Amino acid sequence: VQLVESGGGSVQAGGSLRLSCVASGFSFADYAIGWFRQAPGKEREGVSCITPTGETFYTDSVKGRFSITSDNVKSTVYLQMDSLKPEDAANYYCAITQKILTGSDRYALRLFMYAMNYWGKGTLVTVSS
Repeated sequence: VQLVESGGGSVQAGGSLRLSCVASGFSFADYAIGWFRQAPGKEREGVSCITPTGETFYTDSVKGRFSITSDNVKSTVYLQMDSLKPEDAANYYCAITQKILTGSDRYALRLFMYAMNYWGKGTLVTVSS
């Protein structure tokens, strides 16, 4: 399994970035895919994930600003991040889990974080105020 993230960078508050995760070595039909982030000195935080059926989940702080999509033909998952805030600055990692994600956004993301099978090396997002 390989997960390769890209698209990070430095933007001003209010700006946008689109992260990409190119995946290989597994079937999108068998795994939920998502993003978590970690800022210096802080714990990992589940940001968003998408199931094989296309159901999506978001942490409360990014709802309405971030959007996760999946292109099964390209084996790529995207995280469109708009209206970025300084508190969004972190290393962003792509990860997968075989767990079936359901229920509330909070519950699904907790399960995703607990049951990640693989993750990539991350891409850095910095947001200046």
